[in-house]
Order: sequence, then C-alpha cells, then structure tokens
Amino acid sequence: MNTRPADSGRVHDAPSNNWVYRVLPRPLWPYAQLARWDRPIGWQLLMWPCFWSAALAANAAAALGTFSPGRFALHLLLFFIGAVAMRGAGCTYNDIVDHDIDMEVARTRSRPLPSGRVTRLQAKIFMVLQALAGLIVLLQFNSVSIFLGVFSLIFVAVYPFAKRFTDWPQFFLGLAFSWGAIVGWSAEFGTITWASVMLYAAAIAWTVGYDTIYAYQDKEDDELIGVRSTARRFGERPRPWLFGLYGLTIVLLLFSFALAGAGLLAYAGLLIAAVLLFYQILVLDIHDAAQCLALFKFNNVVGLILFAGLCAALLVRLA
Repeated sequence: MNTRPADSGRVHDAPSNNWVYRVLPRPLWPYAQLARWDRPIGWQLLMWPCFWSAALAANAAAALGTFSPGRFALHLLLFFIGAVAMRGAGCTYNDIVDHDIDMEVARTRSRPLPSGRVTRLQAKIFMVLQALAGLIVLLQFNSVSIFLGVFSLIFVAVYPFAKRFTDWPQFFLGLAFSWGAIVGWSAEFGTITWASVMLYAAAIAWTVGYDTIYAYQDKEDDELIGVRSTARRFGERPRPWLFGLYGLTIVLLLFSFALAGAGLLAYAGLLIAAVLLFYQILVLDIHDAAQCLALFKFNNVVGLILFAGLCAALLVRLA
C-alpha cells in the first residue's frame, strides 16, 4: 500500500531521497519521474550492451591495428547520452500506453499520469523532446548504425503492448533493450558480424532473466488485472527457467568473445559475471518484493564487470 501522502510529489516505487527531489524544482518532478531519472538502473541496463559491444569491437579493432582511443571514448559518451535519452523516451511512451493499467496497480498508481500530475499531451510532448535528443546522438554515427537505430523503434513501439498478447513480454523488452549490442559493433566497423549477433542474443537472454525477477514484484496485481508476464508463466518454479536463461547468456557471450578474438581478461570478467548471475538464482525469494528489486538492480554490477573485463583485455592488447 502506498504510505506517502497523495500530494507528496513522490512515486511509490522510487527512492524519496533521490537527487531529483533535491536538485530539480518541484514542477519538474513529474517529468523526471516519467523519464525515470530518479531510477538510473533502467538506463544503466540499457547502456551496458552498448558498452559491451563498443569494447568488444575495440578489441577486434586493436587486433587489426585500427583502434582509435578517441573514437572509442566518443562512442561511449554518445551511448551514455543516448541510453539516458531513449530510456526516458521509452518509459514515457510506456506510461502513456499503460495509463489505465498503472491506475490499477498499487506500485504504479502514484506515477505522474495516473496521479494526474501531468496530462497525456504534456507527456507526449516530453516524449518527443527526449526522442529528438536521442536522434541527435544517433546522427553522430555512421549510416549503418543510424539505420539500425531507427529500425529498433519497431521493438520499442511493440513492447508496451506485449503484456496484452503474450506471456513473454520480457522477450520483447530484450529485443529493444539489447539493440545496442549490435549498434556498438556497427559504429566501429559499419557492419554486423556473428560476434555482434551473438552478443545481442546474449543480452536478450540476460534481459529476460533479470526482468523476470523484477516482474515478481507485480505478479499478484498482474493476475488481478490480466496482465501477462514471464513471472506469471514461470509461477512458483522460476529457477529452472532462470538457470536456462542465464546459462544461455553465458554461452552466447563466450561464443561472441571467441568470434571477436577477445583477450583472456575478457573471459575472466565473464567467469565472475557468471558466478554473480547464478548467485541471483540461488538466493531468489519470489515472495520478497524488496529482494526481487535488489537482485534486479544487482545486474548493473554484472554489466559493469563484463565491460571492465573487455576493457582490461583491450589494455593488455594495446600494451
């Protein structure tokens, strides 16, 4: 149950001491909440496949003698900005589509649209502004990457509706959220290879896994209003599914690293990430919403470790 006052300006499922509430003037709070600036985990998880791909491509470029530190740093900066902008636009779009559903779910009822703190028109204008920021970032890349970025909007558009027609909306989230795994590679080489495709597939499996854990927070509400999810599909026995999803993630990352010729330290990072992924499954209590949220957020550490391993391998190759 939401224990915050209706006029507090906060949302029930966001930390109340976030920088948004300390720095931004109160009239901007609803927009920050629409973009989820008060919950950075979303753009972090969107960003990591981009960073993995850029670092994997950098390893391959270094082996070819074409690596440019300046270009690599620029790509990382652009992917960071793009992740924040497009995650915000995507969440705003998702809230517009899910306006009625969010009014029926206790955890989401206090969000800006269902609480009436912004209108649908205001939300749509804000979404367009964020999308334009993402477009400006995308236009800094080569033509192949621009095409891929625009093509990904198909998955972004479909995802909010997926929970209405399939038990696997997390798969559609993975299609959209993992797209950077392809774009990071194409930004370096102007093409798609099996290494990037394998990385993309790995990121999809990872996304389905961690978002399933997240979805267990809403399982009871979802059942009441008829919203579908992998949490409802897996029921009381999610571990076999999660072992399969996270196991597939590791295997596909292994193939991707091998195809790209990644160095030994990349595999060390992969090993550590594998331990952390399976740790999540072993300790998971699907009836503890707070723990589900914490384990979901823990995947930011997994993403960081994989990226750090690829960067370490790159440094060794350049030494």
